[in-house]
Amino acid sequence: MNFLWFILIGLAAGWIGGLIIKGTGQGFWLNLLVGVIGAVLGGWIFGMLGVVGAGFVWSLVSAVVGACVLLLIVRLFQRK
Repeated sequence: MNFLWFILIGLAAGWIGGLIIKGTGQGFWLNLLVGVIGAVLGGWIFGMLGVVGAGFVWSLVSAVVGACVLLLIVRLFQRK
């Protein structure tokens, strides 16, 4: 059941991150990938800062922050 929540949070975080950074969602699979990687990245970032939390909302917030950071990094390497 935890894996299902991880996937759902990753999907939502990727979609929200896509809306915040790019202005549109990127599609189901890319949103899922960005959200899952963003969740890991967000957890690592907040862990390095010493900020810890628990629960659904905290997981979603840290995943969205991680997804936004990931999208900004990807944007740096894209051609214009």
